[in-house]
Amino acid sequence: MTASLSSTGRAPTEARADRDPIPVTTVRTRTARRENRVPRWVFKLVSPVALVALWQLLSSTGVLSDDILASPATVLGTGVGLWEEGRLQEAILTSVQRVGAGLAIGVVAAVVLATLSGLFRRGEDIIDAPMQMLRTVPVIGLIPLLIIWFGIGEQPKIVLISLAVTFPLYMNIYGGIRNVDAGLVEAAKTLGLGWFAQVRHVILPAAMPNALVGLRYSLGSAWLALVFGETINATAGIGYEMNMAREFLQTDVIVVCLVLYALLGLVADFVVRLLERVVLAWRPAFSGA
Repeated sequence: MTASLSSTGRAPTEARADRDPIPVTTVRTRTARRENRVPRWVFKLVSPVALVALWQLLSSTGVLSDDILASPATVLGTGVGLWEEGRLQEAILTSVQRVGAGLAIGVVAAVVLATLSGLFRRGEDIIDAPMQMLRTVPVIGLIPLLIIWFGIGEQPKIVLISLAVTFPLYMNIYGGIRNVDAGLVEAAKTLGLGWFAQVRHVILPAAMPNALVGLRYSLGSAWLALVFGETINATAGIGYEMNMAREFLQTDVIVVCLVLYALLGLVADFVVRLLERVVLAWRPAFSGA
């Protein structure tokens, strides 16, 4: 039994399909509708703004005196004054240079040691045991030895930051390499990839998420080590300004320095998060409900 054809030579059902396309219904989840109404950055600002408002309220009502903790308005005025004097710019530049130098040394050391230890069993036997022992030693406790070995110049500060960066980054890279799915490695072998190709295309990309998490953690450790490092006969830097303010009980200057540390840490973390989006663009991840 043959189907009847229209004047165009096509079946009536086909002609109707060309004239009347099937409408596509887009389903919007409750979360998507809520995010379209209120941007996420608004929610991120609620708690910091509320905390500062509560702080200002307690200071204005006299619950918090300036001797205990300066008010946000006083801190802001002090920060503007220090910026106009040029002291903040000099302190930020000095501290960033120290962190940058220590971070570069620590990252290179951690990547080399973790790669050798993670890829080779003999490397693990030689490297991993000393690293596990040394990472349990408080880095801050090494300050007296660093002063004896390197003096009171810039070297002990940079070495202290390097050590604070090396151990957490080493642990994450090593763990990332050793936690690569063995099935992926076997599949690479089946496809005929050589050892170097397996490392380049399978093992290192799979370990990259752990490495970036370790880098974020290491950046926080670097700024923490800087605070202690700048107590070693420092003549400039954020820690130096904080120590001088402590001598004169200037809580407003101390808070300004703490805010600087926090802002610099947030900027560094934001840079790493951008790096994650670029490097890990191939890896879809859960972003929250």
